[in-house]
Amino acid sequence: MNLPQNSLPKGNPLPLIKAAVCHEFGQPLRIEEIELRAPAMGEVEVTLDAVAICHSDISYAEGAWGGSLPAVYGHEAAGRVSAVGDGVRGLAEGDSVIVTLIRACGTCRSCASGSPTICETPYDGDKGPIRTAQGGKLHQAMATGGFAERVVVDQNQVVKIDDDIPKDSASLIACGVITGVGAVVNAAGLRAGQDVVVIGAGGVGLNAIQGARIAGARRIVAVDMSEEKLAVAREFGATDGVLATGAKPWSEAKRAMGRGADAVIVTVGAIPAYDTAPRYLASGGKVIMVGMPHSGAMSSYEPVMLAATGQGMVGSKMGDVVIQRDIPWMVDLYSQGRLKLDELISGRWKLEDINEAIADTKSGAARRNVIVFDH
Repeated sequence: MNLPQNSLPKGNPLPLIKAAVCHEFGQPLRIEEIELRAPAMGEVEVTLDAVAICHSDISYAEGAWGGSLPAVYGHEAAGRVSAVGDGVRGLAEGDSVIVTLIRACGTCRSCASGSPTICETPYDGDKGPIRTAQGGKLHQAMATGGFAERVVVDQNQVVKIDDDIPKDSASLIACGVITGVGAVVNAAGLRAGQDVVVIGAGGVGLNAIQGARIAGARRIVAVDMSEEKLAVAREFGATDGVLATGAKPWSEAKRAMGRGADAVIVTVGAIPAYDTAPRYLASGGKVIMVGMPHSGAMSSYEPVMLAATGQGMVGSKMGDVVIQRDIPWMVDLYSQGRLKLDELISGRWKLEDINEAIADTKSGAARRNVIVFDH
């Protein structure tokens, strides 16, 4: 019988796995052994082949949004199902899967209305499937805890994929790809022939650019602080590049498009990017807010301008995706060569080198660094 959360009887030893644990915000992660219980009702255990490092993981580990410690972060993962709990449907041991942080209950108002990324049913990661090697509390961050050799997650968090899809590339779909592509396709509802500005040409930004290209945008203008990143943006589909360091980058972007943008996708958490984003818009256009500033950071804009021109600003969490609907078609586009994944990977690292991989990610040069497990 599977027992929920951390309710196994005391004295019943759990299997130990290796994980990168955050004990103090802003300090290096520690590689240590932790306990992982068996999957309970509706859950699956996945032995990970790869987990990517997202800037959200870094922000959490730095204390940007608070949270419970000690914790295991990591939420962009892929691997194989290694155990299934009771009541699991459509998944079996040996299946290749992508693991996401979207733990949707399926019954709350948001889930029932087709918005599982903003599920209203809370999840307490302190009572999840992991504990310290001594049996103490260990927080499963973002309902995943993917900086570990194995995870136990709800069956609704995973999507089955073909065995021949490389797991390091597949892991990127779990967050960065669905967030960027989804922001354009789902949140912005971009139509063929419309114009897009993407602020930030990092991992999520490159995927927003891909989403705009796939959706048939006429002009795709990338805005970034780095000439090197603008060059990469063109490889992913940007038609034009604008340096954000200029006096009025929005004017340069409008010259490239011949008008304002129908959608401005802000993929970075920098407040100056949010302050200036509406200036890129055409009448009736909207800003899609994707990047996550630190808690307490404030942005300002002139609301009369948005009201007078019919413009808008809307948040987009995880690309507003429904993973069972959206991930399969993205995987198919990758198989056709129309969605770039392999090219997003900057480096492959071992779990023991995760702090070096994080430092490389923070340098701003990396697109996505991936932790690869050798089983």
